[in-house]
Amino acid sequence: MPSFRKSAVTSLALLSLTTVQNASAFVPSPVSSAILPSTTTSSSSSGAPLSPFTASTVNYDKINRLSGTRIAATIEDLTEDIYQSYSEDSRKYRRTVFTHEDWVKHRSSNRFFRNFLSFINSGIYKSLFKEVVATTSIAAFIVAWNMLFGEYQDFQSVSHNGPFHDSVIPILALPLAPFTLASPALGLLLVFRTNTSYKRWDEARKNWGMNINHTRDLVRLGTAYYDRAAVSPERAEEDLRRLALNTWAFVRCMKRHLSPVWEDEEDFQKELKEKLPLEQAEKIIAAAHRPNRALQDLSTSIENLPMHFMRRNEIHAAATIFEDNLGSSERLLSSPIPVFYSRHTARFLSFWLLLLPLGLWGPLGDSWNHVNLIPTMSLLSIFLFGIEELATQLEEPFTILPMQGFCDKIYNWCMEIVSFKPGDNGMPVYYYDNYNIDALNGSTGGGGKRMSDYRNDSDRTSAQSFQNGLYDYASMTQTESQTYTQTQTQTQSFYLQ
Repeated sequence: MPSFRKSAVTSLALLSLTTVQNASAFVPSPVSSAILPSTTTSSSSSGAPLSPFTASTVNYDKINRLSGTRIAATIEDLTEDIYQSYSEDSRKYRRTVFTHEDWVKHRSSNRFFRNFLSFINSGIYKSLFKEVVATTSIAAFIVAWNMLFGEYQDFQSVSHNGPFHDSVIPILALPLAPFTLASPALGLLLVFRTNTSYKRWDEARKNWGMNINHTRDLVRLGTAYYDRAAVSPERAEEDLRRLALNTWAFVRCMKRHLSPVWEDEEDFQKELKEKLPLEQAEKIIAAAHRPNRALQDLSTSIENLPMHFMRRNEIHAAATIFEDNLGSSERLLSSPIPVFYSRHTARFLSFWLLLLPLGLWGPLGDSWNHVNLIPTMSLLSIFLFGIEELATQLEEPFTILPMQGFCDKIYNWCMEIVSFKPGDNGMPVYYYDNYNIDALNGSTGGGGKRMSDYRNDSDRTSAQSFQNGLYDYASMTQTESQTYTQTQTQTQSFYLQ
């Protein structure tokens, strides 16, 4: 637990500082040499200074000149890295995507037995090793202290006075009442902490759910609205493939934007260069805000689709939702639960558990030499520190969400959708006159028409031009211009009804 570790490490750092400054001669042990970084600045053959972490010796004269804050910060950073390595590395194994078989196993009647047997393999409990050792050590220390300064039992359960029973030093014990009074407040803090963290995870998962839904929706609309009669089959295939790739590129950029650099940057650049044109991929990689660049490319590909502008605007509306999802995710990533709340909860829980052995000394007095205090504190520490650890792990949700799996599925689904062609399954395909193209012929009717139903090539070409919104206004005659304006007015009236 970060806050508890910080308190312990800070105390260790201050103690180390006092020892270093007061000692006339300091001979480092192998442990101290391994933990403390070298601050010796030596030169290589080229004259460049070496990194302080590459030297094997420690310049303790320079350490003596450092401030206590700097030494404490250095030791804390290094120790934090050691403590957090397992906790951070295990997050990638929590990116679970369930299938039907997983759900059957999840609700199996053997789940309690299975979960009990996997107790020692739990990643949450393994990451709490230091905290559990601390509370258990305090419990063992209290047992040993009170045996020395109070009474102890031999193996025949006969009580004897300890070696220092008659000294003025008392045994270590507290009444249980203060812990009982404080436990409801601690419970409320932990419940609020856990619930808030889960809400953050749930919101992040919903954002990605919206991404999945609207990528499919956007590509489906683009494929359905695309006017294949206006362009060649090759051009249609190229435009729709570009639409699908740019849709995937945005969610892949969003995944990289929400992931650590050291985990995803290399794979991100490799994927983009494999799937996108090299020039486009390099522009995205070089952008200061990559999702914005990818979304701009997506908007351009939508604008290039031959279709009526109202249909194109509908597809743009689907793309706008991506920006909303991105903004919501950025808020979750950059704004944690207020740190003063998290720190207060961690400190409350730490002090409560560290002092609890004093309160349980009396209630557990029926056991031999109060030895039950030690395993009791171990289990309580595991479960209560575990609640706080769960909340901490959930608070930043993106590195435990299977975002790579989401991106891969989006890519596969989008590429499949654009491979669909009108009529490839035997269904009839009609070109509906929603734009009142018959106004060209002086009629006011509409309805569904095949392109072959127009009287001649001239009418068919005019119909396609109006339908696509590609009519060349500059080349119109005065009569054609008046007819075009009248038709546009009727079209707007049609959609405003």
